[in-house]
Amino acid sequence: MEENSKGYAPEEFDEEEYGRRPDAEKALRGYRIVIIILSIILVALSALYYSIHRQQRLDNELLQADRDSIQSDLGRVMEEYDNLRVSNDSISANLHFERQRADSLMTRLKQERNWNLSKIREYQSQVKLLRSIAEGYVRQIDSLNTLNRKLITENITYRKEISSAQMRAEMAEEKAAELDNMVRAGSVIKARDIRLTPLNGRSKEVSRVKNAERLRTDFVLTANELSQPGSRTVYVRITSPDGYVLATSDQATFTFEGERLTYSASRDVDYQNQDLPVGIFYDNTGFTAGTYRVELYCDGFLIGSSEIVLR
Repeated sequence: MEENSKGYAPEEFDEEEYGRRPDAEKALRGYRIVIIILSIILVALSALYYSIHRQQRLDNELLQADRDSIQSDLGRVMEEYDNLRVSNDSISANLHFERQRADSLMTRLKQERNWNLSKIREYQSQVKLLRSIAEGYVRQIDSLNTLNRKLITENITYRKEISSAQMRAEMAEEKAAELDNMVRAGSVIKARDIRLTPLNGRSKEVSRVKNAERLRTDFVLTANELSQPGSRTVYVRITSPDGYVLATSDQATFTFEGERLTYSASRDVDYQNQDLPVGIFYDNTGFTAGTYRVELYCDGFLIGSSEIVLR
């Protein structure tokens, strides 16, 4: 009775509910911790994604800059090849081959889509190799020009010795003849940019060769400081698609390597060791469409040839 007077009611105490409250609070705290951890992970993943995306964008920009740099370097190398001029047929052929390699590399560069660091290094290595080859040709050409000038000087010196020392004439003449041959080989005039154009009777260009009344052969005699300036006769020999040499007369022949060859037309020019554009006309009719071969001769040498398709 004393306990009831103090307001204590045993039947109001729920032991099961009292035992659950701490567990619920622990579970709630656990959920909160998990949510916080997941939030931290989400933030970290977002930062990582942004960093990776930013790095990829920077890498792409660097690859594009490297690609532009390689194309620029290759363009300069191609200009270096274009600026090289030499009368030596072997070196000229090698230069042409290397220039074609540069063209092929430029085409591959422009068509390349899968850029990566390995590709960049590969192209840089190839451009470096082409530049190194071009520099080697520059040194070789300079050396040849120096040698040719030296040979000309020696030739003059030996000729003077012939007149002043008769006893050494035979040896000096033999040496001079050797030098003459070397200088002659280096002084051959070459023809480039060979073109064949069909014209009507008023010398106007026509699109169909069957309508032509004359053919004009255009070309450029290249500059060569080793050649003797003065008058030259240039012979053009045009072979038709059916294999016959076009000629206006059976008597139109010249000597080449001990053989008489028929020529189509000729022209006398005044060569002064500089590039000289020349045009030679061949008048006739009855031309047929097909591939024509044009050969140019001067000073006893074949100075240029080309195959040209006329419609």
